[in-house]
Amino acid sequence: MSRRAAAVLGGLALAAGTLTTTAFAADSARTESGAALAAPVDFPVRVNQLGYLPDGPKRATVINSATTPLTWQLRDASGTQVASGTTTVHGADQASGQTTHLVDFGGYTGTGTGFTLVVGGQTGHPFDISASLYDGLRADSMSFFYQQRSGIAIDAALAGSAYARPAGHLGVAPNKGDTSVPCQAGVCDYRTDVRGGWYDAGDQGKYVVNGGIATWQVVNSFERARRSGGEAALGDSTLRVPERGNGMPDVLDEARWELEFLLRMQVPEGRPSAGMAFHKIHDAEWTALPTRPELDDKKRELHGPSTAATLNLAATAAQCARVYAPYDAAFATRCLDAARRAWTAARAHPDVLAPATDNTGGGAYEDADVSDEFYWAAAELLATTGEAQYRDAVTSSPHHAKPADGFWWGGTATLGRITLATVPGVALPADDVTRIRGLLTAAADGHLSTMAGQGYGVPIAATGYVWGSNSAVANNAMVLAVAYELTGAQRYRAGALESLDYLLGRNALDRSYVTGYGERASENQHHRSWAHQNDASLPHPPPGSFAGGPNAGLEDPVAKERLTGCAPAACYVDDIGSYSTNEVAINWNSSLAWLAAFAAERRAAPAVPAVQVAPAAVSVPEGGSASVGVRLSAAPAQSVTVTVARSSGDEDLSATAGATLVFTPADWATAQQVAVSAAQDADAAAGSATFGVGGTGVRAATFTATEADDDAAPPAASCAVTYRVDSSWANGFTATVTVKNTGASAVSGWTLGWTFAGDQRISGAWNATVSQSGSAVTARDAGWNGTLAPGGSADFGFQATYSGANAAPTRFTLNGGVCS
Repeated sequence: MSRRAAAVLGGLALAAGTLTTTAFAADSARTESGAALAAPVDFPVRVNQLGYLPDGPKRATVINSATTPLTWQLRDASGTQVASGTTTVHGADQASGQTTHLVDFGGYTGTGTGFTLVVGGQTGHPFDISASLYDGLRADSMSFFYQQRSGIAIDAALAGSAYARPAGHLGVAPNKGDTSVPCQAGVCDYRTDVRGGWYDAGDQGKYVVNGGIATWQVVNSFERARRSGGEAALGDSTLRVPERGNGMPDVLDEARWELEFLLRMQVPEGRPSAGMAFHKIHDAEWTALPTRPELDDKKRELHGPSTAATLNLAATAAQCARVYAPYDAAFATRCLDAARRAWTAARAHPDVLAPATDNTGGGAYEDADVSDEFYWAAAELLATTGEAQYRDAVTSSPHHAKPADGFWWGGTATLGRITLATVPGVALPADDVTRIRGLLTAAADGHLSTMAGQGYGVPIAATGYVWGSNSAVANNAMVLAVAYELTGAQRYRAGALESLDYLLGRNALDRSYVTGYGERASENQHHRSWAHQNDASLPHPPPGSFAGGPNAGLEDPVAKERLTGCAPAACYVDDIGSYSTNEVAINWNSSLAWLAAFAAERRAAPAVPAVQVAPAAVSVPEGGSASVGVRLSAAPAQSVTVTVARSSGDEDLSATAGATLVFTPADWATAQQVAVSAAQDADAAAGSATFGVGGTGVRAATFTATEADDDAAPPAASCAVTYRVDSSWANGFTATVTVKNTGASAVSGWTLGWTFAGDQRISGAWNATVSQSGSAVTARDAGWNGTLAPGGSADFGFQATYSGANAAPTRFTLNGGVCS
């Protein structure tokens, strides 16, 4: 059965609650041991062996030394030509060492199965063109995590009979863990329950720093889908997991299995280094290959806490608190408490580094620079809580102004940048968020430039084929997809999808690196129990398992023997012994799963969003200002500009701040504030005006503003105000304002006003709606704190910029009356 057919049947089986077993396509050439050789020369037409989306890019690469264009034909399953053209001569491709031509058949938008591309009489592998192309890969790449679970039996009804097994590492003989695991000598004198979680890779160790980035990507895929309106495809009963039907999205059920393990790795209260996280747990010596988890008889050990692991816990637990809150508030609260404790512990122990020498029985996962983890954790905590301490940690980090770099388990700063750029309402100044988004789109433009200079369109340089290079490709494609979300520019989506073309067969080896997907797919990845190459009674890896990919370093004996002299992009062998090119890992499959979910999301033409204004009518004090909030009813297809202008009425009323607003596909739902000011005049009339709010690509709205005349002297009010600067730096500060009702009757709804003496400009506020016109500031209650009982008070805070002096205001008004 071809994988294309199997993907369709698999989707039907999933909907019915059963599982269809997928056959594996044979490689076209093998050694006697069964390991795959490099691509034979008679397959020079390289395509995405799974296929292409109707509305996506459709490009292929041809190995040919001709210096003039070649003719190509696209044929359907019956052999009928449906499109044709000529190639573009690319010439030498540095990474592959091949001479190449490019084919672009993106103008064809038909659908079907069994298409082939013929160039110069040579025919490539068959492929499909379908809007549902990636549905199967979205599910299978996530099923990988269920089958990597520790501490639970893998159910044949969910995984298939070949992959069913008893629970591993629950202390049932011959296992010696993971319900009561001792530390390495000198680390601790107690035992800890660290059951559950995902086995990291082809071995059976569990590592917090690798689990952190993998968990973040799985949860972030749901966050992104929720922003785009596509979360239903990742919702309850969409995956083959035992928790399906429990009311929680299945993607979050799967991530929770790892999150619960990460929480167990936190050093408990009352113990030395409380709040820190143990770095890893694995066998005291390397486990033999093959060994199924339930048959592992090696001693398990906890390795000492590290700052990197602690910050991974802080970041993922903070993300958990934000994303899980609508589904399980108690779990979200647990996560936030763990995140806060981890952050505090990491600040107290900022340089506890895992040693590179700790590599017996498992990888060392050493990391000598944890400044990026501090930035990531602070960004997640800020996005979840909005608290000043985390904002200060973000803005003072050296990573906050640096370009967006590639991310991996040891370099996580860009994960923080993605969160700050995409989570609506993050408590940073608007221009700071805009700058971070610019860093991400600049990185995406860099990836597109790299792809444009290559014969295979890969978003890594020729020097980037290192251990886990396929994960780097998928991670960079994720940045392209984020840039598409931020801007709506189709070139970024095309770049992300072309990255999948590379991973699924359009590459130097004519190979799909995803088991079960493509005519020549990897099937002998390095793994302890998916080890058919070593033991015929054991299965190949299941569909959706992602090989590490070409590694020019040749860091295992098989690679050294078989690949000497290889071009960087060809330094790969589908052999179970080549762990440096062919291992699986949770942080590699998490990047594939994120990208597959993005590619599988249907993108119908969105409805034209409407402008929404609240309140629809506002009273503006003469000589002062009031604010209205503007947002959109739905995500725009791309960034839109909305303008605010008076259309009729009293000319004393005008929009003085926020008259031009920009909404992106990422933050259309976040209300932006418009300040309406009323000029001071000598008349006693209360004028009014109508304002129009609209722009290209949106349905316009209106609101009315009425001047509250102040010809009479303002009355005295029964109130007292305390103004306190909490923290300040070279050009900014945060402050807390407390307004107290000193009268004998309650105040129902309050508006506080003051005027700055300097050039202070408020950029953000909390616990009140604050607007500013020139030096005049108006703060309105947030609703829940709008009633002030006699003697009662309310606090709110803000962040602002300034230069020169930062004098405190000397006069405050409450609801128009002057406070004492």
